Amino acid sequence: MSTILTTIVTPNGKVFEGHVQMVSVRAKSGDMGVLPNHMPLVAPLEISAVKLKTEEKDEYVAVSGGFIEVRRDSITILTESAERQEDIDVARAERAKEEAEARLAELGEGSPEYEAAKNDLKRAENRLRVASLK
Repeated sequence: MSTILTTIVTPNGKVFEGHVQMVSVRAKSGDMGVLPNHMPLVAPLEISAVKLKTEEKDEYVAVSGGFIEVRRDSITILTESAERQEDIDVARAERAKEEAEARLAELGEGSPEYEAAKNDLKRAENRLRVASLK
């Protein structure tokens, strides 16, 4: 089966680079799978898991939104933060979830701090979900 060069990049550098058979992401418009020779596109991403399918295995990366750019010969995911499944510190993610839940309970809806805490909660829950995928 053919492959496509895929790179996941954060401000701190590359989190993943390699040839994959398929990339699955959750864009703002919905779930999508990208195969080699897919039509070019750019789409904003949700806080979600990215699935990277290779011949050997499926790999997962937790991303905090961002964008996917698809070209005929490459896929680039640009995101503020990303963690490979094997790099996720579950205890730290659980603490971040608890802290975000506590902040949400104290803050009023509609405040900038409330939205930030809501996003922190989504990121922590996403990291925990990705860590548990098989």
